Amino acid sequence: MKFATEYLWFNTKKHREYINITHEVEKVVEKSGIREGMVLVSAMHITASIYINDAESGIIQDIDEWLQKLAPEGVNYHHHRTGEVNGDAHLKNLLMHHQVIVPITNGKLDLGPWQQIYYAEFDGQRRKRAIIKAMGE
Repeated sequence: MKFATEYLWFNTKKHREYINITHEVEKVVEKSGIREGMVLVSAMHITASIYINDAESGIIQDIDEWLQKLAPEGVNYHHHRTGEVNGDAHLKNLLMHHQVIVPITNGKLDLGPWQQIYYAEFDGQRRKRAIIKAMGE
């Protein structure tokens, strides 16, 4: 069995940002030489997420507005008593999850026709990373 591990680094310009990372994941899979297996993509911070959805600007706006309704910024969360003011970002991470696993078939990501992989940042403007770990034969 082969394994390949790479890291993506982010320092977003905005506090909340959604970045399509599908091509970066494809490059890792291609470089790995793995023909059959899976790739794990995971945010390594509790105020960011990795998710799969459509690459359409309207859905990204809908996701952002939905998250703002469910975990709005500016609320006096209990977490803020620690000195941090990013309680909403922690909750958004729980809603969107921190990782995805995608099948690798014939050396390619086996995504559905509209599926893309995204890194979602909820407490940005500082350096963060995600891990890409491909596994298989």
